[in-house]
Amino acid sequence: MSTPDDPTLPDFSAPPSGPLAREALALGAFDHVVGRMSGFRVREGQREMAAHIAATLSTVDWPPKPEKGEVVPDPAPGERAIAVVQAGTGVGKSAAYASTVIPLALAQNRRVIISTATVALQEQLIAKDLPALSAVLPQPFAFALAKGRGRYVCRLKLDQLAGGDAASADLFGDTEPDDKPKGDALERAWAEQSRLYTLWGQMLDQGDWDGDRDRLDEPPGAEQWSPVAAERHTCTARHCPSYNGCSYYQARNRLAQAQVIVVNHDLLLSTLGLHALPDPSDCYVVFDEAHHLGAVAQGQFTESMDLMRGGWLDKLPRAVADVAGAIGHTPGADVATLARELKAAQGELARVAMARLSESPDWLALTGKQAGLRPRNGRDGGAGFEFNVPNATERFENGQLPPDWTETVAQIASRATALLKEFETLAAQLKVLARDEPGDAARCAQLYSRIGTFAPRVQHMAATADLWLQQPAEGQAPLAKWLEAGIQNGLVTLSAHACPLNPGSLLRGQLWRKVRAAVATSASLVTCGSFDHFLHESGLAFDDDVQVREVQSPFDHAQQGRLVVVQTQADPKDVEGYSREMLDLLMDDLRQVRRGALVLFTSKALMRRAQDLLERGLHSDLREQVQVQGEASRTQLLRKHADRVAAGEVSILFGLQSFGEGLDLPGELCEWVFITKLPFASPSDPVGQARADWLKAQGRDPFSELVVPATGARLLQWTGRALRTETDEAVVVCYDARLLRQSYGRRMLKGLPPYRLQRRDSAGMLTDVAR
Repeated sequence: MSTPDDPTLPDFSAPPSGPLAREALALGAFDHVVGRMSGFRVREGQREMAAHIAATLSTVDWPPKPEKGEVVPDPAPGERAIAVVQAGTGVGKSAAYASTVIPLALAQNRRVIISTATVALQEQLIAKDLPALSAVLPQPFAFALAKGRGRYVCRLKLDQLAGGDAASADLFGDTEPDDKPKGDALERAWAEQSRLYTLWGQMLDQGDWDGDRDRLDEPPGAEQWSPVAAERHTCTARHCPSYNGCSYYQARNRLAQAQVIVVNHDLLLSTLGLHALPDPSDCYVVFDEAHHLGAVAQGQFTESMDLMRGGWLDKLPRAVADVAGAIGHTPGADVATLARELKAAQGELARVAMARLSESPDWLALTGKQAGLRPRNGRDGGAGFEFNVPNATERFENGQLPPDWTETVAQIASRATALLKEFETLAAQLKVLARDEPGDAARCAQLYSRIGTFAPRVQHMAATADLWLQQPAEGQAPLAKWLEAGIQNGLVTLSAHACPLNPGSLLRGQLWRKVRAAVATSASLVTCGSFDHFLHESGLAFDDDVQVREVQSPFDHAQQGRLVVVQTQADPKDVEGYSREMLDLLMDDLRQVRRGALVLFTSKALMRRAQDLLERGLHSDLREQVQVQGEASRTQLLRKHADRVAAGEVSILFGLQSFGEGLDLPGELCEWVFITKLPFASPSDPVGQARADWLKAQGRDPFSELVVPATGARLLQWTGRALRTETDEAVVVCYDARLLRQSYGRRMLKGLPPYRLQRRDSAGMLTDVAR
C-alpha cells in the first residue's frame, strides 16, 4: 500500500479496508516519517511501540460518521481497542504514537485527541512535534491546543470592569460584616482595587491581544484574572453582544477546523458530555502521561463547599429580584427565604463542624494549643511560627455522618437545589429574550452575568450536600467525606468535601465505555514489575479490549548510571533522628557536585530544614549554589540553573514532587539526583485513609495494594530525572535504606531501570548489590 514514487509512503487516496490494510498504513506512515524527518533515526523500541499501536488500533471497524445532531452510540465490547504502552525514557513516545495514529485517523476521516498532564508536553507537541510531522506527511493536517474557558477573557466583563464598574466587582462580596477591613487595611484594599482597574484597562487597550491569558507578557495572578475570566455560568454564548469577538468562541472555531486537538486530562474529563470537544467515541484518543489519569479523575469528581463565608447569600435575593423584575418574571419560589435558610443551615453546619474539629490533634497543632509548632527559620516568635500541618482535617469513617447532622445537610441540599431551579428558569428566559430581541442582547447578557456569579457557589453546595447524604449500595465502597480547616490571613477557613473512592470505576463509567480507539502511554505505567496498579487505578483492569506492551529504554542504565542506597543508623520511622542524620550526609554529598544536581524532598518542612542548614553554620558556603523551589518561578529557576552550569559553575536544585516528574535536565544539568526519602503519600490524606479502611474491611492489604505501587511509581519518576539522553552519566543517591532492607522496597526496585546498584555503609564504603 504505497505510492510508485516512494515505496515507504502510504497511499491516502482511499480509506484502508480491513485490519491488515490499516496496520500496514499506520506502520508505513511511521517508517516514512522516521526516514524523512530531520534529526530522526531508527530506534528499536520506538518502532516496537509504533508496531504495537498499529496492530492494536487496526482492529477497529468504524461505523458511518454520525449526522449533525445525531447521538454517537457507545461502542460495544469487542468493538473497541486500547493500546497500553509503557515506554522507557528515550524511546520517543510522542513520535511513535503521533506518526501512526494521525495518519490512520486522516485516512478514515476521523479526528485525534491527544491528552497530556503537563503544559510542557503540550507545548512540545504544538511547537515542535506536530509541525514537524505535518511537514513530512503527504496529507497535511491542522492542529490546535484546547484550553478551558477560564483561560480566556470575557470581553463583556472586561469592558465593564475596565471602566471602574464597582457594582460588578464587589470588593468585599465574600466577607461577613465583622471581617471587612477597616482603617489602613481598608485603604490598602481600595488601593489594590484601583490597581486592578488599571490592569484591566491595560488589557483592554492591547488591540492585538487575542484574549488568551497565557499570551499576555505578564499573565496576571488568579485573583486579578478571575473577575474578567470567561465562565459558563455568566455566558449567554451566541446571544451575547460580544459573541463575534469572543476569544473563547474564536478558539472553539479553530478547534472545529482542526484534525488534531491537544488537550489536558483535566479539561478532557471535565467536558465529557458537554460538547466542548469532539465526542471520544468518534475519535482516536491518545493519553500521554497516562499514569496521572486516576488522580485527575479523583479530583474531577471531588466536590466541596465553603462553610465560613456566607455574606454573598445576603445579596442573592436582591440580585434575583432585580433580574426577574427587569424581564417581568415572577419567581416560582420565595428566593429570600431560601437564601436565608440556606445561610442558616450553612452556619449551623459550620458550628457543629468546628466543635468536632476543635478536639482534633491537627486543629490543636494548627492553632498552637499543643506541641507541633516551631519558630520559622529557627528565629524567635516575632518572626512567626510554622506548623506541622498546613490544614486540619477530620474524616468521617466509612462515610458515616453524625446522625444529628443529617437534617442540616439535607436543608442545604434542598434549598440550594431550589435556588438552582430558579437560576435555570431565569437563564432560559434571558436567552429566549436575547434571541427574540437582538437589540436587548447586551442588557440580557449583563443580567445573565449577574445571576451567574452566584450559580457556581450554589451548585457546589448542592452537589457536596448530595454526596454527603449519599449511602453506598450493598457491597459498594462508601464515599470519602471530610472537613478541612485552616487559617489564612488571620481568619479561619472551613470547608466540607466528598468524593468517590475508586477512580478506576469513575473512568470506566465516564470515559472508557465511550472510547472506541485509544492509546495510553507513559514512562511509568509498570510499578513493582507489573501493569496491575495502573490498570486498576485507570479503570482498564479486566478489560478484554486492552492490549499492553512494555518497551524498554534504549539507555544502558548499568553503564551510564548508578543507584546508591545509603545505610543510615537512624530508621526513617524515627523522623527527627533520620532527618538530622540524612541532612548531614546530604550536605557532605553536595560537595561532590561539579556541575548540575537535583535534590528531591518529600515535604516542604524537610526542604526548609535543609535550606536553614545552608543559611547558617558549616554549610553556608554552599548556599549560593542552591536554587530552591518557590524562591522564583519554575522557569526562572531552571534558567538560572542552566546559566550557572553553562558558565562552568555548580548549580543544585532543591524541589518537591513537581520537580520529580517532567523535568528534563540532560547532560551536565543533572549529574546527581539525591532522594531524601522514599516518596510515600501523606498519611493524613483523607481519601487515601478512606480507601485503606475500605480495603481492610474487605480483608485486603491497602499498604501492599495501594501504597507500595503508588510509591514505586513516584520513585520511578524521580530516578528517571537522572538519564535523559544516551550519552548522559549520572548517580542517583537514595538515603532511605528501606529500598534494600524491606520486602516492599525490593518490590519497588523491580520497577526501576537496571542501574548498577550499590550499598553505601556508615563509613562511606560502597558495595555492589545483586538486583
